[in-house]
Amino acid sequence: MDAGLIIAVILLVLVVTLVAKSIVIVPQEWAYIIERLGRYHSTREGGPAILVPFVDRTRERVDLREQVVSFPPQPVITQDNLTVNIDTVVYFKVNDAKAAVYEIANFVAGVEQITTTTLRNVVGGMTLEQTLTSRDRINTALRGELDEATERWGIRVARVEIKAIDPPPSIQNSMEQQMKADREKRAMILTAEGQRESAIRSAEGQKQSQILTAEGAKQAAILGAEAERQSEILRAQGRRAALYLEAQGESKAIEKKFAAIKAGKPTPELLAYEYLQTLPLMAEGEASKLWVVPSDFGKALEGFTRMLGAPGEDGVFRYEPSPDDGTVSRPAEDEEALDDWFDVSTDPEIARQVAEATAAAQAEVPPVGDRGSTAPVPQLEASLDVPGPGQRG
Repeated sequence: MDAGLIIAVILLVLVVTLVAKSIVIVPQEWAYIIERLGRYHSTREGGPAILVPFVDRTRERVDLREQVVSFPPQPVITQDNLTVNIDTVVYFKVNDAKAAVYEIANFVAGVEQITTTTLRNVVGGMTLEQTLTSRDRINTALRGELDEATERWGIRVARVEIKAIDPPPSIQNSMEQQMKADREKRAMILTAEGQRESAIRSAEGQKQSQILTAEGAKQAAILGAEAERQSEILRAQGRRAALYLEAQGESKAIEKKFAAIKAGKPTPELLAYEYLQTLPLMAEGEASKLWVVPSDFGKALEGFTRMLGAPGEDGVFRYEPSPDDGTVSRPAEDEEALDDWFDVSTDPEIARQVAEATAAAQAEVPPVGDRGSTAPVPQLEASLDVPGPGQRG
């Protein structure tokens, strides 16, 4: 093989190697720290970079994107001497790649240690209850402390979040019991409030019911009294008209009887016969115990005949009736003021009061429960005993 060809191949390989080592492609959001002869030379970001072969070298590749680091639970003692385990998450970003490489050996470990130290300082001045209820306060304090401590490392802390705060098991049991007691207390309070509200509503309902019942009883008593008054008035008017008619009938009967007696011209024998017929009726009275017929009964009749009668042609005393002038009395037409005694139509005022009472009673009767029906309202005319048309008198 020709020696010149071999030398040419070796030179080509060297050239290719030199070119490959002198050109570096830096990815987006990354920073390369370039050292020349062991000393910092430059920081290259995003794009191609030319290096001097065998003189320049890449010391560190730094990720410039925001990084999320979750640290394991850290035991922290609170102000009331209780140990709690706290998980934290730190969001940070490298702003100065040179400082992150040359100012600290491992900036992730440094952030973790500063986070733990700052967390213990912040939580150590708080009680357990404050720690559990003040996460925003702890996050703000941690971020301020970390941002100030990592600024010289070229790192900016975006935010710090606490994932979990785990108190000791005994404290957890106590807290669970307390929460259970609080829930039971709230349940009892709500139950008592419900029972109180129910009792109030029941009392209000009973009150309204009693008021309505009393009002109904009052109205019923008033209507009953009014009906009784009207009934008594109507009965009195009926009795008055009946007595008057009865007196008229008796007057007419006596008039007719005496007219018949006058027309018959009775003899003393007929009067004696009628007297004898009346004696048994007189003896039927409960107060009559003993009747004595006098021995001179005939003489008594004779004297009675002589007093009422006059002797005829045959010497017998006969009854002489008084002359009949033909006048017939009409007791029912004596006075025009008595006409309304015999009016059998319903009084308009009474009918109006009955109608109003019926309408008021029907309006005040409430519906009956779940049946959805209305309780029947009795007809007041029947219950009040008020006569309708054609019943007065």
